[in-house]
Amino acid sequence: MKKTLLTAVAGITAMGLSSVSTSVAAQDISDIYKNRTITLLVGYSAGGTYGRTSLLLSEHLGKLIPGKPSIVVQHMPGAGGIKAANYFYNVAPKNGLNLLMPPEMTVVSELLRPNKVKYKTREFTWLGRVFGQNSTVVVMRSSGITSVEDLKTKQVIVGSSGKGSPTFLIPAALNALLKTKLKIITGYRGSKPLMLAMEQGEVQGISLGWTAWISGKPSWFRGGDKSKAIPLVQNGYTPQKGIENVPMISSFLTDKEDKNVAKMLGSAALLGRGLVLPPGAPNRLVKPLRTAFTNINKDKKFIEDAYKRKLEVDPISGEDIQKIINDLMSMPTSTVKRARRIIFGGKS
Repeated sequence: MKKTLLTAVAGITAMGLSSVSTSVAAQDISDIYKNRTITLLVGYSAGGTYGRTSLLLSEHLGKLIPGKPSIVVQHMPGAGGIKAANYFYNVAPKNGLNLLMPPEMTVVSELLRPNKVKYKTREFTWLGRVFGQNSTVVVMRSSGITSVEDLKTKQVIVGSSGKGSPTFLIPAALNALLKTKLKIITGYRGSKPLMLAMEQGEVQGISLGWTAWISGKPSWFRGGDKSKAIPLVQNGYTPQKGIENVPMISSFLTDKEDKNVAKMLGSAALLGRGLVLPPGAPNRLVKPLRTAFTNINKDKKFIEDAYKRKLEVDPISGEDIQKIINDLMSMPTSTVKRARRIIFGGKS
């Protein structure tokens, strides 16, 4: 990974908001938003962290946008969020009344699945992110699996919401990089149906963001060595707070190119749950909307409501996300080709 990406991440402040002005008076956009409704498109079903974060933003963000528009959430699940992102890029109106909560694998999907992806990540205008999370592979204790080493000798059925999602990409990468025996079953429409399938014994494990796990099934991780579920391995740039003792995928890797593949997939932890404008939206909207997004992430009531819904608030500004994406899209061709080959067999 380029030093520029690491520098960009390291330079982000605790609130990730240092470069954004807190005044929108200079660019009033109330003529666009007064008595209007913004549609917030989400590529996953309701109930998971995408659904709950989008609902949280819909209840709070409009109050800080000039004109105070209402915000409604529209769900368009499919292909791990790619279906909604494709629609948003190519079909959704560009008048500022449409926002997208893009899938956290937005960059990875564009790089690895060019025949399926019909958008260009660089052309989205990021308003910022609310929080990020490491993908964490969790199995039921009843499966008899207690470590990554066990995954190399016993087949485990894992559920997935689609090939553009970490629920598919992380298990597929584990199979390729660590020679695990994960059988991936796709077709589940988000984390809530996946967890239900796991609870009912349809699948034995899933790769989900850690926030999704602790907000969706916190009781599964209580009880120490008698807990119902076990986090086996995580992927991101740094260990997730609260599960620092769970190994990173990179800790099992020695080959430099394999480590680069893990880092590329770890970009999901940086992008997390954010909002974007479509390409072609009026430029005068960008600064005031970014300002509103900045301010909502500092709003006491917003933060309180987030924690009540078992969500985190760990924002990064739109400007910084845009820099991170530019660096990620400059990933070495050799890394992209290797990732595409080992995960999809060279196909996209």
